[in-house]
Amino acid sequence: MAMDFIDRLQALAKKLEQVKETLATEEATKNALVMPFLHSVLGYDVFDPTEVIPEFTADTGTKKGEKVDYALMKDGEVQILIECKKYGEQLTSKHASQLFRYFSVTRARLAILTNGAQYEFYTDLDAPNKMDEKPFLTLDLEDIDEHAVPEVKKLTKSSFDVESVVGAAGELKYLNQIKKLLSEQFKDPEEDFVRFFASRVYSGVLTAKVKAQFLEITTKALKQFLNDSINERLKSAMGSDAPSKVAEMVEPEEAVQADSEELDTEKPKIVTTEEELEGYNVVKAILRQRVDVGRIAYRDTQSYFGVLLDDNNRKPLCRLRFNAKQKYLSIIKVDKSEERKPISSVDDIFSFSEDLLKTVDFYE
Repeated sequence: MAMDFIDRLQALAKKLEQVKETLATEEATKNALVMPFLHSVLGYDVFDPTEVIPEFTADTGTKKGEKVDYALMKDGEVQILIECKKYGEQLTSKHASQLFRYFSVTRARLAILTNGAQYEFYTDLDAPNKMDEKPFLTLDLEDIDEHAVPEVKKLTKSSFDVESVVGAAGELKYLNQIKKLLSEQFKDPEEDFVRFFASRVYSGVLTAKVKAQFLEITTKALKQFLNDSINERLKSAMGSDAPSKVAEMVEPEEAVQADSEELDTEKPKIVTTEEELEGYNVVKAILRQRVDVGRIAYRDTQSYFGVLLDDNNRKPLCRLRFNAKQKYLSIIKVDKSEERKPISSVDDIFSFSEDLLKTVDFYE
C-alpha cells in the first residue's frame, strides 16, 4: 500500500533522527536527507535528468563556475531551484545568495534553501522575478508543523501546482509572521498590546502604575487563556470523564485567582509597605555609583515591588519579593530571567551590590 504524504515525511524525519550524528559534510547531508526528500517525499526521479538536474548551471548572468545544487524540471522548464547546506548549519540570507542570482535568470517561481532538516521555501511576492528575502513557508523535519504539510504536498510530482503554491504564499508569509508576533506577545507583551486590552476593560486613566498592573494582569490572562484552550482540547479528546483540570501549564505561583485580579479603584489591592520603600532606598544607594538617582523608579505589583531604570518596563533592575515569610531579592539577568536571593533583612541587599551594578551595566 502506498504511504500517505505525511507518513513519507515522518519516515524521513525518523531517518534524520537516526543518522544526524554522522552528517559531517554537505555531500553526506544531500545523500542521506535531501535526495530522499526529493525522491521519496516529493516523488521525483533523482536519476532522471529531465526531472532533477544536479549541479545546475544557468546560461547567463551568474558568476563563472557557480552552480545551484538541484533544479527540478517539468516540461523542459526549471520549476524549483534548490540550494543545500550541511545538516546543523543555520540557514541565512547569505546562503541564499546563489538562489537570488539564479532566480532572475531562470523561469523558476520557487526556490528551496535546506540543511536537510529545515526547508525554507521562497518565491517572488515582493517584486516579479526577484526572489523574496524571507521565506513564505518553513518545513522543519525535527518539528513538523501540520499547517505546512498540505502546502509542501502541492510540490509533489503527482500534484505539482506552482500557481496554487505561489497564490497561497502571500497569505502564508503574513500568517506565519503574525503567529510569530502573537507568540512573542504571549511571552512578553509590549506596551501597545497591553494598552489595547486595558483600554477596553478599564475606564479610568491609564497612569504608569495602572499600566504596570495591567502588564501583569494581561500576561496572566494570556497564560490562562492558553491553559483553558489546552484543557478544552484535552477534555474533548479524553471525553466527559476527563478530570476538570487536565493541564496546568503556568507556574502555580503565577496562577491567577480569576476574580481577585479585577482592578478595584475604591480599595487598591496593591499596598506599598514601609519595608519595600526602605529596600528601594537601599537599591538606590547602591546604584547611584553608576547612574543618576533620578533615573531609578519603582512600580509596585501584587506579587513583587519592581525597581526600574528610566521607569521603563523593558529595563527592570531588580524585584523585592517581601510579601511572604521568606523575603527575596530578585536579581535580573541579561536574558531578563530572575535569580532569587533569599534575604532576612533589608540590609542584606547590600551584599548583592555587585550583581545590581552588573544589571545596570546591561542597559548602559
